[in-house]
Amino acid sequence: MHHAQTARELCRIALLAVLITVSALFKLPSILPGMEFVFSAPIAVAICGVFGIKAYLLAGLVSSTVGLLLGTQGIFNVAIAMLFRVAVAVVFFLTGPNRFFYLFSGPIGTFVARICMSFFVGKAAWGLVAAAVPGMIFTLLTAGFCAKVLQIARNAIEGRPPLPAVETETTRRR
Repeated sequence: MHHAQTARELCRIALLAVLITVSALFKLPSILPGMEFVFSAPIAVAICGVFGIKAYLLAGLVSSTVGLLLGTQGIFNVAIAMLFRVAVAVVFFLTGPNRFFYLFSGPIGTFVARICMSFFVGKAAWGLVAAAVPGMIFTLLTAGFCAKVLQIARNAIEGRPPLPAVETETTRRR
């Protein structure tokens, strides 16, 4: 039984890594080269919220490794992505998968990554953060939706009801 669980977890992490990798190929352009905002940010936040820190960080490491091997990412890109992932994981650890997490962990992760990036590239930190504001807003608006979609998919795979039903006056039994 333990082997089946391990195989299931390996497959889950591999599929989540593919989801991160493919979504990272789509970018919101920036004024400065190399400072684009990747569309994988809201998906990454959703993965952390739905599957937990361990699966999220492992899938992120696999995704970064694949990006390095394929040449779509450099060491600098991987370092920035890992800073984002760690910041998101810390917010998840402190708050859990709640509304605050889905709204603000992505922008917090981006903020932390951009501040750290400023030390490496020698640019003004606030300029780098300002360039990321459109992507931060995009993540803030879409991470919760991505989480709902992933939760529906996870529930379907695991044989659970899609989402908890909301009881209303018309559906309440008397």
